[in-house]
Amino acid sequence: MPDASLLAAFLTGLLGGTHCVGMCGGIVAAMSFHSGTRQPFHFHLGYSAGRIASYAALGALAGLIGSAAFLSDSLFPLQRGLYVLAQVVLILLGLYLAGLNQTIRILEHAGGALWRKLQPLLGKVMPVRHFGQAVLAGTLWGWLPCGLVYSVLVMALSAGGAVEGATLLLVFGLGTLPNLLLMGWAAESLRAFTRQIWVKRGAGLLVAAMGVWGLFQLAR
Repeated sequence: MPDASLLAAFLTGLLGGTHCVGMCGGIVAAMSFHSGTRQPFHFHLGYSAGRIASYAALGALAGLIGSAAFLSDSLFPLQRGLYVLAQVVLILLGLYLAGLNQTIRILEHAGGALWRKLQPLLGKVMPVRHFGQAVLAGTLWGWLPCGLVYSVLVMALSAGGAVEGATLLLVFGLGTLPNLLLMGWAAESLRAFTRQIWVKRGAGLLVAAMGVWGLFQLAR
């Protein structure tokens, strides 16, 4: 798996911070307080550990499914198809991060039905009273429908295997940490920086360029 894919996944998690806070901010706020008291910071570590573990598990599954296409030479057209799909999604991700296209958000509707079944389970583990419960809540939270997560999962299909797919989603999850783990001054300062138009456009177009380069490499 090219290092460019890992960089793209990390930038997607980091620069998608506004999207993440919009999607998950309410959940974070609900988890942050119990009986009017702010919960300890290590609970937030538990939430994020569980969430990123879910991402990695989904990435491993996507990588494993995609790797089946590499078991036989007769499936070479499928291999190429997965590769092209991953590069196209990478381009769309870059355009989304640059604020130039919203196509990626359509993917969020795909996971709505599953989330409606899992959401009651999250309610049953609330309020969180200990670290283990925080990890469990975070694991369920990781299944929240998210166009960014689903986009990186599509990329994981062509990652080459379960380990590679899990690594890709792990790196993406680490990119989301600054915005979701530090929702105070530090995160606000980071969001203020990443919301600057030159940062969004520059980083987004860099991610899109990685996808264009991937297609160019295939055409050579």
